[in-house]
Order: sequence, then C-alpha cells, then structure tokens
Amino acid sequence: MTGIALRAEELRRVFSSPAGDVVACDGIDLELRTGELLVVRGASGAGKTTLLNLLGTLDTPTSGRVVLGDVDTTGLAEAVLAPLRRENLGFVFQSFGLIPVLSARENVELPLRIAGVDASERNERTQRALELVGLAGHSEQRPSELSGGQQQRVGIARAIVSRPRILIADEPTGQLDSRTAATIMELLGELAHREGLAAIVSTHDPLLVARADRVV
Repeated sequence: MTGIALRAEELRRVFSSPAGDVVACDGIDLELRTGELLVVRGASGAGKTTLLNLLGTLDTPTSGRVVLGDVDTTGLAEAVLAPLRRENLGFVFQSFGLIPVLSARENVELPLRIAGVDASERNERTQRALELVGLAGHSEQRPSELSGGQQQRVGIARAIVSRPRILIADEPTGQLDSRTAATIMELLGELAHREGLAAIVSTHDPLLVARADRVV
C-alpha cells in the first residue's frame, strides 16, 4: 500500500429537523490508502451512507474537511467538484442503478460516452472492465437477463471503467444473498489489490468484514 488516496479530518455532519438537530457524523478522522479494501461497519442508521456521501463530495460537511489526493475540497464550487469526482472517484450503489434498456456493455460504456472518449478507446476500456468483473461473456445482455450478482458486477465495471483512483461502495451487497455477497466482496478486494484502487465499502454484515484489509 502506497500513499493516501483520501483523507477526512474532524468530519462532522448535522441535519436540522423540526425535532431538533441530528448528528450523523461527529469528528470523523479517516485515511484511505491506495491498494486497500477498507470496510465501514455499522448498524442501519449509524451514518455510513452520510459518511460515504461526504467522502465522495456528494454532500458538504457541517465542519471538517475531505482531501482527495492533495486537493482540499473544502469550499470548492460544484463546477470544480464535478470534474474532480469524474476523474478520481467511482461509485457503486446498493440499488445497482443500471439503465434497463441498455445492455451490460452499454451501461458500462456510458460514463466514457459522457466524457467524450473516442469509440476505439471506449470499446477497449469497456471490454477490459467487463473482463475484470468476470462478465465478458454477458456483455450484450440487458439487466433483466442477469442475476442480482451479475447486475452488481456490471455496476462495479461501470464504476471502474473511467479508471478512478478511489472506489466508494455503499452497501453494495445489501440486495444479494450471502454467497453472492461474499463473491462481490472478494471481487472488490481483488480490484483494490491487483488494480491499485483505494476501495471503501460500507456494510452491516459481519460476515463480509473478514474480507477487509481494515475496518472502521
């Protein structure tokens, strides 16, 4: 493991409600290293999703700061954050988030189309991402023709096709059976160790924690 890919310092997020303030994150200090699989563990409602949203710059902390590489994101405008996310971060969600009318290949390719990558490179990188998640033979199938585990693999391929430095996965196994969930966690670990990603994954499943390099 070499280098700190992401760092949180004294991260705090407070939500206001008619019933009073809700403190979702309180004084979080965290470092995510290149090449590691870090698991954030906690019960439902513990603040895991809020933390990952803050780390991914999808939400703004009440106080504290998030540093991506050597870039302090504090106070940056969305026009600056958007390309920073696009170039550095890949996101995987519990709900898969695939477009039903598109094939697996087209779903994975979509971020590259949006980024304006030329067709030849798009094809090469999409094929490589599908190979990494073990779905090269299913590239023309639509989400409805794939199992839940295969759909999540497509989601992971889509997250890594842009070659991010950091992979953020929020309860990526929440809709999967225990055996399939274990294979997804193994895949995330392999991507971190073999491809040099810095991967942070939230889960409330204690059986998946054993596959982590580090747990918070």
